Amino acid sequence: MTSEPVRDPKADALLTPQNATFVIIDYQPVQVNSIASMDRQLLINNIVGCARAAVVYGLPIVHSTVNVKTGLNKPPIPQIRKALDGVPTIDRTTINSWEDVEFRKAVKDAGRKKLIMTALWTEACLTFPALDALSEGYEVYVPIDAVGGTSSAAHEAGLRRIEQAGGKMISVPQLFCELQRDWNRAETVPAFMDLFIQTGGTAGIQFSYDRTE
Repeated sequence: MTSEPVRDPKADALLTPQNATFVIIDYQPVQVNSIASMDRQLLINNIVGCARAAVVYGLPIVHSTVNVKTGLNKPPIPQIRKALDGVPTIDRTTINSWEDVEFRKAVKDAGRKKLIMTALWTEACLTFPALDALSEGYEVYVPIDAVGGTSSAAHEAGLRRIEQAGGKMISVPQLFCELQRDWNRAETVPAFMDLFIQTGGTAGIQFSYDRTE
């Protein structure tokens, strides 16, 4: 049971802490409360888990909000503000964040071609920047259980459109496991386990961990 040498984390075809940027867009009260494609509490648990994973594994984080400065919208929900404490937000008026100069610059300045992209709603604030990013040569990965739309049909149509353009659909547990990759990377194992606990997936991860002891 010998792990192979760690592959080049920047050139790895899979997501690694060294080759991906985490993008989070518009997890604000109005948007969260309008989600009808999945259970809202589960959505919150999952997006907070994604945000915490980005912090745990040291990913660059681009966090955007819409219409806070204009007074038309509220800041992100408290759970996100807590998970991303200290991470600045880029406020904008555009529905498509890729059409905001500061947002696009932040993504480009991160210097990574793999984007883990999350947003509310799937059909608009996720789909539009995802399509633009793909057209500019980025790889877009969407944790489908951490994003949501105003209906199941709207959510699914948005995901399908991104996938047809070359985007990759992943799940929240897959994201955690892809970033961790090896139990021998012991420094992040406690946080890795806690991510599953906080998002409700405790049984399988505890069993796996017990077997390594």
